[in-house]
Amino acid sequence: MTRQISMTTRKELVAALQLRYSSAALGDRIKILDEFVALTGYHRKHAIRLLREKASITQGTPARNRLYDEAVRQALIVLWEAADRICGKRLKALIPMLVDAMERHGALTHQNCNSR
Repeated sequence: MTRQISMTTRKELVAALQLRYSSAALGDRIKILDEFVALTGYHRKHAIRLLREKASITQGTPARNRLYDEAVRQALIVLWEAADRICGKRLKALIPMLVDAMERHGALTHQNCNSR
């Protein structure tokens, strides 16, 4: 029966062993790698790639630039909710028809988009 360790523990283990692994001699690297594979259950080649990486300075995902301003975002939300919250792929095809219909019936105005 094998014990499972959590992903955070695995990441901590990688961070702790990277410096030791990179500065070790070949025989010591093999021992470190054997112990690491036994603990984590990773495939040997994957473990080598993890231990050879440079330690990351930033954690998490980098912030993305916004594609739309708040007014456009609010208008898209109104259209999305009018379409019963369908997926983006289908909403994209439906937007021209929705905008025409909602403007004709007075449901989509500049004030609706800013009231949220």
